Amino acid sequence: MDVQAKVIEIIAEQAVLEPQDVTLKSTLEDLGIDSLGLVESIFSIEETFDISVPFNANDPTDSAFDISSVETIIVGIQKLISDQKGGS
Repeated sequence: MDVQAKVIEIIAEQAVLEPQDVTLKSTLEDLGIDSLGLVESIFSIEETFDISVPFNANDPTDSAFDISSVETIIVGIQKLISDQKGGS
């Protein structure tokens, strides 16, 4: 599964945009995703990749998970998948 494409698809769905409208440099704010949309995106990502994202929905800034841009989200998810599947 192409992690980057799938994450962009999930984020685009939350933002009610086409995947091609979501760039790696986009922030969730740029895309119009609010805190509820962010939580729904995280849940969808967790379900899709069967991982647990270390994310504090009550205080996103207090999370170890970097949500500053689409790219940092993808990098974080790729690392979680690797870590949780027993990779290096």
